[in-house]
Amino acid sequence: MSHGARVIRTGVSSGGPAAPPAATASSSAGSDAELMDGAYFRSCAGMLKVAQMISLLVGFISVNNSPWTDYSAYSYFQIVTMCNLVMILFFYIIHIFRIYRKLTCVRWPLAEFLHYLIGTILLLIASIVAASKSYNLTGLVAGATFGFLATILCVLSIWSSYKVSCITQSTNASV
Repeated sequence: MSHGARVIRTGVSSGGPAAPPAATASSSAGSDAELMDGAYFRSCAGMLKVAQMISLLVGFISVNNSPWTDYSAYSYFQIVTMCNLVMILFFYIIHIFRIYRKLTCVRWPLAEFLHYLIGTILLLIASIVAASKSYNLTGLVAGATFGFLATILCVLSIWSSYKVSCITQSTNASV
């Protein structure tokens, strides 16, 4: 009687303590079988992305439904908010469907960090320009305010993605 070779996946490196084999095998099989990551919806990073998307959408709608006095300033604001919204939605889908596990040729934490860095700078500039050219029109002021709120939320994402990508890499390098 020949028994086939079994491979047990563990979540730790060879230098660390091993988890019980039955618990590790069942948890990795269950996580690979699921299509969506339900825990990401409730995680801090997932809720932060949803809050960013909502604030960007509200800012875009507020500016879009207001009478404009300076076309170039608000068209720039709309372009920046929509581009940021699409990119945040892209990264949200990447995390929900665990695409980062299948496309390992891309360094997802670094890509997300660079997106947030560039997008936050552009969003801050767009919000400052929108606030300075609002002329006390309520829709334009609301759009600029939600732009600043989205900027603050993006700064939080920059800090958390920096913490994940750079600090954990330096910790792993020293081990």
